[in-house]
Amino acid sequence: MTAVEEPTTTEFIRPDGHEKVTGSGRYTADLSRTGQLHAAFRYSDHTHARILSIDTARAEALPGVLAVVTHEDVPDVLYGGMVQDRRLFARDTVRFEGDIIAGVAALTPEIAREAAALVDVEYEPLPALSDWAAANDEGAPLIHPDWESYSGSDDMGRNANTLGYSSIVNGDAAAAMAGADVVVKSSFRTDPVQGVPIEPRAIVAEWHGDEVTVWTSTQVPYGARAGIAHTLQLPESHVRVIVPLLGGGFGSKCDFHFEGHVAALAKKAGRPVKLVFSRHEEFFAVGHRREGFVIELETGARKDGTLVARRGTLKIDSGAYCGEGGFFAQMAAMHALGPYVIETTDIHSYLNYSNNQPSSSIRAPTAPQVCWAVEQHMDELAEALGMDPVELRRRTLIEDGSVTPTGQVLENIAMKETLEEALRLIGYEQELPEDEAIGVACGWWPSIASPSGAYVKLNGDGTATIVTGAQECGTGAVMALPVLAADQLGMKPEDFSILYQDTDAGPWDMGASGSQTTFNNGRAVIAAAIEVRTQLLEMASERLEVAVDDLELVDGAARVKGAPSSSVTIAELAGTGTPLLGKGSGIIPDNPPTQLPEGCVGKIGVDSFLAPQLITQAARVKVDRETGVVRVVKFAAAHDSGVILNKIGADGQVYGGVMMGIGQALTEATWTDEQGRQRNPGLLDYKLQTASDAPEIAIRWIEIDTPNAGPKGSKGVGEPPSVP
Repeated sequence: MTAVEEPTTTEFIRPDGHEKVTGSGRYTADLSRTGQLHAAFRYSDHTHARILSIDTARAEALPGVLAVVTHEDVPDVLYGGMVQDRRLFARDTVRFEGDIIAGVAALTPEIAREAAALVDVEYEPLPALSDWAAANDEGAPLIHPDWESYSGSDDMGRNANTLGYSSIVNGDAAAAMAGADVVVKSSFRTDPVQGVPIEPRAIVAEWHGDEVTVWTSTQVPYGARAGIAHTLQLPESHVRVIVPLLGGGFGSKCDFHFEGHVAALAKKAGRPVKLVFSRHEEFFAVGHRREGFVIELETGARKDGTLVARRGTLKIDSGAYCGEGGFFAQMAAMHALGPYVIETTDIHSYLNYSNNQPSSSIRAPTAPQVCWAVEQHMDELAEALGMDPVELRRRTLIEDGSVTPTGQVLENIAMKETLEEALRLIGYEQELPEDEAIGVACGWWPSIASPSGAYVKLNGDGTATIVTGAQECGTGAVMALPVLAADQLGMKPEDFSILYQDTDAGPWDMGASGSQTTFNNGRAVIAAAIEVRTQLLEMASERLEVAVDDLELVDGAARVKGAPSSSVTIAELAGTGTPLLGKGSGIIPDNPPTQLPEGCVGKIGVDSFLAPQLITQAARVKVDRETGVVRVVKFAAAHDSGVILNKIGADGQVYGGVMMGIGQALTEATWTDEQGRQRNPGLLDYKLQTASDAPEIAIRWIEIDTPNAGPKGSKGVGEPPSVP
């Protein structure tokens, strides 16, 4: 592996920064269309019940109401991520408290909410299942009796209340356990937590004939477009999705859901319709929250710390529907291994339906919870061995040449280096007061390869525009794109404007999820810029009467190498009227090969980690032994995320991710009753961390030039800070 001593980064002010900090920028909730109506939803009265009848007469009779929509007004199709198990409007059954029975469009938000409450629904209550760990116990109610008829991946291991099942069985773990010097068993349970973006979800839909334009606060505009087209049975070419400025999402604004409801209301009303969620709805109605876990681990080790076997059973709360979470069983199984060398494994992971709020992508889904359990389990194992927990990690962490239990050979990684750097930053060997302690945790996360595309076009004044399907949800990911294009074209990043977040403009992109924007779209922008570079050099070659190979692009001009006075500016070349346009998608890296035994199930594509991001974090905490109050005094984060392209942006990801992790550890939790209803759906009782809670956070990037990865040997950055 090739280490890079200092971050090779170009920093500049992000182009959307000024309008965000001054308040001049317009988010979806700020938009208004001529003749606009306002939407409200009628939610379920039960977490599990059969619908006997729906009567909208009283709602429709309320003055100011122009449309009421139920399942009868839309095509009867199911939708979902890896399994299609949900309808826009509940028809026969409700399965959690946020199920939508009807939508109302009215002249004001107040009238819409009043009318929604007037929709009369008759139910037959059904037994509710809130304890996902008991989903397959005898007598447990079946959440989806028709599960076998649902369209979904055949490799997920679906069965009754189990939406997904994955196993990683390598070698004879039972025999290895029997021969171990020390065996430790542990059990853990985690609460679900929320994404809690401060910007509420907002959607505006407007029809023009049989085509609809939807402005929405989504992280995945192309996913939203596909969802609208599917649920309303439209050609995708008849659906345009535009994302204005987007606030935080943290994964909770991934996937498709409410855009279809609002589009259906606008169609029936014949006028634009706007929906803005209340803070209460942001908690209970959204089908995105971090999943709860029950985790049982057992590890056997030799006296020298060698991990000879690990067994584990993980039960994950999918909630009422699949959403984006169909891959959670296998992802959780991978994190149960952790970034450690383990000789034999027997891991079984179950993603179970319940009548709770659906789980879906929240920053590094499954990883923080499983890492939390694995790292405590490692500390308990170290105690049983009479070994310092850091020393156990030194002996067992992966390194170049290590082979994972799924058969992946690891190369170009700096896992152990992150451990040593985090220890140095936190001052691990120093003496501490009696009320303070230092904890250390290690984790990993994959880089996600996905198709992406971009155009780069030069303007007549020598500036350029990047047209991309990439998405920006506050991460700063699109900051990297001008840097990458400028590097190819000999221009400044400030010379580039970006057109993005409009499905009618840019090529398809996965969206702001999976830490993949720069990783994938960055390659696309480079490829597009190289096409423009070729065009510029050919034009300059004719103008200057020299060979292309004798030219270079530097400081906004094409010049002869070694003779900088012989040059022509990019503005002069672009001003000739000749179109200078490049397109690109880049080469998508392949996932590393594995040798997972044939008997393993639930192999759905994440049984190896492409360009794994490796992290060690350490926290110095102060504990009040009388009150139990914990305060984080100092935090250290050491990351191998490949080559860092924009350090100020990468550091920002760590600050935010660390604070999300501290919140999950100390103050955040969604509590439900036995029926699956949330007991704290609001910021009064759901305790977020704020700036005043933030400790000093020290950051160190261990830069490794990583082949078969992102631009310039980079990896992802956004999700790993929340993992350990």
